[in-house]
Amino acid sequence: MFFGLDAALIVTLMAIGLGAGFLAGLLGIGGGMVLVPCLVFILGKQGVSGDLAIKMGIATAMATILFTSLSSVRAHHKRGAIRWPIVRGIAPGIVVGGLLAGAGAFAMLKGQAIGLFFAVFVGYSAWRMFKGATKTAGVRNGVHGFWGLSAVGTGIGFISGLVGAGGGFLSVPYMSRCNVPIHQAVATSAALGFPIAVANVLGYTVSGWSIANTTPGSWGYFYLPALVLIAMCSVMTAPLGAKVAHGLNVAALKKVFALLLASLAAYMLYKSVQGA
Repeated sequence: MFFGLDAALIVTLMAIGLGAGFLAGLLGIGGGMVLVPCLVFILGKQGVSGDLAIKMGIATAMATILFTSLSSVRAHHKRGAIRWPIVRGIAPGIVVGGLLAGAGAFAMLKGQAIGLFFAVFVGYSAWRMFKGATKTAGVRNGVHGFWGLSAVGTGIGFISGLVGAGGGFLSVPYMSRCNVPIHQAVATSAALGFPIAVANVLGYTVSGWSIANTTPGSWGYFYLPALVLIAMCSVMTAPLGAKVAHGLNVAALKKVFALLLASLAAYMLYKSVQGA
């Protein structure tokens, strides 16, 4: 058996990976926001305490983004949709923010507090995105300059590290409000997922170095069976999601994004309150 898992759990993790990869390509979210609630549920069934399950779910989800983002980026790049100057402007701040979150705040905060933050912030992001779903113009004529993008990147990296997501729930609305076309915003967000994942995974590794293994296959904050199976499957469907994204209209894509965020926020709110 793979890491001692039964066949049903293996199939479940593979199915989650296929779905997360598709959504990563479709919405530029790295799949992390879908994976966190799923992993928290699975780890809870494995006997991991609620507090640690939330942290392990977040860290493991972020680690899968290392692989999913590369697959998604390649598909978007072939279509010429990624705004690389924006990526270069935001990435340095993302690395700083990710390290601060993964190696610092993540270890100091309780899992329930992080889960509650996930629910509140993601729910607010969903409301903002859905509210503006029918708008085609932003409030700016372009993105900020160097220092502005650095600050934006630091915030995206830090908050992404606390919720285990690729940053699309922040970067896509930001770029949309800066008049970046939604398809380019999604593609550029997918490219930002890789530096977010690298910085935060390094941080989680440092902060979780002394965590005792709580379930077969766990190492620090990472649940290795899920990481391997989900990453293996998600890279196959991320290009398909990217292809579908370029065939949807702007309003539909924003509404899908908002509804996804809202449903995940509601589940994590329930889990956080339940474990408090």
